[in-house]
Amino acid sequence: MSATASGDGSSHPDCFDLQAYLNSQTLAVNQALDRFLPRSQTKPATIHKAMRYSLFAGGKRLRPALCLAAAEACGGDNLDTMPLACAVECIHTYSLIHDDLPAMDNDDYRRGKLTSHKVFGEGIAILAGDALLTQAFEIAAQCKGWPRYSHQTVFRELTHAAGSLQLIAGQVADLEGEGKAISASQLKYIHERKTSALLCCAVRLGGMSANCTRSQLQALTDFGYNVGLAFQVIDDILDITQSSEQLGKTAGKDAAAQKATYPSIIGLDRSRQIARRLTDRAFAALRPLKGKSSVLEALASHLLKRDR
Repeated sequence: MSATASGDGSSHPDCFDLQAYLNSQTLAVNQALDRFLPRSQTKPATIHKAMRYSLFAGGKRLRPALCLAAAEACGGDNLDTMPLACAVECIHTYSLIHDDLPAMDNDDYRRGKLTSHKVFGEGIAILAGDALLTQAFEIAAQCKGWPRYSHQTVFRELTHAAGSLQLIAGQVADLEGEGKAISASQLKYIHERKTSALLCCAVRLGGMSANCTRSQLQALTDFGYNVGLAFQVIDDILDITQSSEQLGKTAGKDAAAQKATYPSIIGLDRSRQIARRLTDRAFAALRPLKGKSSVLEALASHLLKRDR
């Protein structure tokens, strides 16, 4: 399911049926996650129901889709990549459950549904997040390993992205920055770690599962970093320009919590300029893949050209 490439080697995502691709990949990821997770009736049933509630709450599966598309761009196979795509989604979902807790962002809705702690209580929500994080590594362990990328390399990639130097670091800095005047560079630090790190990890793992070359991995890394950062800048913009119904979560929450965002620090126009610049860099990063990245380009267009 690839887009048409032009004579100059560039691809045209417009020729690609992105929605059909996303639908098929979402179905495949959901089926795989359903196989990987304990059944909801498995004792203790409450925790498994809570894990599944958040994991199957209507997420778009964008990180798994990027992981799978990165593998495809490097000649990989979905079956080889799927455990890593699912592991990333479990980590992402765990982070959302914990982000929504009263002690953190204190949000009542996620993806248009009540958040985990509103349905199951705070204690079970914390444990559901813990369980999904642990489950991620059990799932990732089912990947086969590759000549250039051993199990050790794959696990180090996941643990680094999810750990105290990246995802957790971003959340800590975000919490500590609430209600304070922070600089644009401090905000960039938060976004790089809280959002970009895991998205970049998903893309890198996709390349690894295809046993990609060093130059291919660098191209995917540059792409993932810029997509992840641009995605969060655009989220900051949408938080003040769209309604809760459009977002599927509480609009204006950042401003109400006095959280620093790009628009609050540098203004809406400059935020839009930064988003455009990062978007351009993301597309430029794919050039070394020589026209094999049409699906990644289509996904990037979908993520970064939202109404802003």
